Amino acid sequence: MHMSFDGAGSTNARIAAAIDTSTPSVARVYDAFLGGKDNFEVDREVFRQIDAIAPQMKELARSGRAWLARATRFLAGEAQMRQFLDLGAGLPSAENTHQVAQRLNPEAKVVYVDNDPVVAAHGRALLEENDRTHLVMADLRNPDEMWNNPQIGKYLDLERPLVLMQCSTIHHVPDSEHPDEIMRRYIELLPSGSYLAFIHFHDPEDGSHGTQMARFVEDIFARGAMGSGFFRTRDQIQSYFGGLEMVEPGLVRLNEWWPDGPSLRPMSVADRIALAGVARKP
Repeated sequence: MHMSFDGAGSTNARIAAAIDTSTPSVARVYDAFLGGKDNFEVDREVFRQIDAIAPQMKELARSGRAWLARATRFLAGEAQMRQFLDLGAGLPSAENTHQVAQRLNPEAKVVYVDNDPVVAAHGRALLEENDRTHLVMADLRNPDEMWNNPQIGKYLDLERPLVLMQCSTIHHVPDSEHPDEIMRRYIELLPSGSYLAFIHFHDPEDGSHGTQMARFVEDIFARGAMGSGFFRTRDQIQSYFGGLEMVEPGLVRLNEWWPDGPSLRPMSVADRIALAGVARKP
């Protein structure tokens, strides 16, 4: 489905018709973890199953949002990037990509992409903030379709350096759909001078509580109607960056990537089950 917000009435009708309240969605389950209200009972059931055994996942969701803000500050500020393509953007939250980027660079353009009609329904308020923020409905599993999408091309120059944000997206793509090939193609399409910002669920594979939690949460995702949420190894996650040049400190736990200050608490289990990094295409 390809849709932008250039038309209001008929678009709203299509969105309402497309919303499925009988099946959990990734965006709405994340919203439940963040304490949001844009979710349904079927999403809250997935949240409750995980929260009953692994309440630390709420902390992981918050850490992911904080990492996104820190990475965006670096990219819009020091790296001086002006174009952001945020895939699997999810539901609006505090400190969204465009708000962070445009605070540092008022000329920054941000295109959010998602395939959940609820994201479209609730994203309109953000898009009214300025004419440099847009949302397009598309499937991130098809890089070539993304690059040829006329709505994305209308707002971003895909032949010039941009930031590709794949934050908590690829870990919802099963191996059967070849996430390695998807990422390889995205990297091929990125112009020289572009950046990739990336978060992925991580299985530490060390027999620790982190590995136990990874297996438990992955099992809930797999058994549920949502069907996906995969914890992969460090080597697998690193491979998704292809030949890009990693920005220091490389692929690390969320709270280890340029934290805002010293940590005042011990590392939790949640800290151990996601990795993030930023890399540049030469």
